Amino acid sequence: MTGLSDSFQRPINYLRISVTDRCNLRCIYCMPPGGIKHLPRSEVLRYEEIQAVAQAAASLGINKLRLTGGEPLVRVELTRLVQMLSRIDGIDDIALTTNGVLLRQCAASLREAGLRRVNVSLDTLKRERYRRYTRRDRLVYVLDGMAAAKEAGLEPVKVNVVVMRGINDDEVLDFARLTIDEGWHVRFIELMPFANGASLQFVPTKGIEERLRSLGTLEPCLSSQGSGPAKYFRFPGVKGTVGFISPLSEHFCFNCNRLRLTADGKLRPCLLSDYEVDLKTTLRRGASPEELKALIQQAVAAKPERHHLMEGVFPMGRAMCQVGG
Repeated sequence: MTGLSDSFQRPINYLRISVTDRCNLRCIYCMPPGGIKHLPRSEVLRYEEIQAVAQAAASLGINKLRLTGGEPLVRVELTRLVQMLSRIDGIDDIALTTNGVLLRQCAASLREAGLRRVNVSLDTLKRERYRRYTRRDRLVYVLDGMAAAKEAGLEPVKVNVVVMRGINDDEVLDFARLTIDEGWHVRFIELMPFANGASLQFVPTKGIEERLRSLGTLEPCLSSQGSGPAKYFRFPGVKGTVGFISPLSEHFCFNCNRLRLTADGKLRPCLLSDYEVDLKTTLRRGASPEELKALIQQAVAAKPERHHLMEGVFPMGRAMCQVGG
């Protein structure tokens, strides 16, 4: 039980840290067609600044960190940051969300530095489709990177699949079969209408579950690692798992336990709200740990009870690639 709670008595123990707004892919639901205007290097938090925020957060009760982007592995010397964060008292879990393209080169060094596990974003198993919807031909690198992560002991490697009608929903069974045949841990995620309104591509979790019935009965199970919003199941007698993350059809705001730090030093209490607390300005004025803790507590106090996507209220300030998901 953490000592940090919001005004709705939800314990807050998880900080997602976006280390960059840059990415080596251009996924259609994450990156606007025209791209984004990247932050000047000087506006991105330095590793020492991220460490200071994580230290202050840990002293308040945060014990889980996840590094995100953009694509975190494009940030130079990310292993050094992992080492710095792993030395903070109270932090007992450091994870990474990545597209996997660069994972082969650094999986072993990240594990040695203190990273525990990785989530890999992968929305299709078909090379041409992958090229079309990420605007890059990198599928073989992703699959190789996942293998390297397993070899390095970064397990369980979870595969995040954003299901989109008319784009990749015909591959739901293919991904699910891999939990049976290869022991994959696959999580199907509902598409969120981020910064561009409701989407005709939305597929609810119940629709995905119905498609999986042809493979057998899903049995509820607990996740072996993590504290996120997914509900986990498995087919009888197999090692792999199927997870569902349903931010729209079955929103999980009532037990949200997280904050998000953007690459430019804004602390965001809710992914789906534009409200942010500026930490960078105070950091660069020589903030004391007590000042940082006060700002973190301010963000926690401002955490809303729930999102309002179903009422047509969408965050408009940033693209998904600028927040870290």
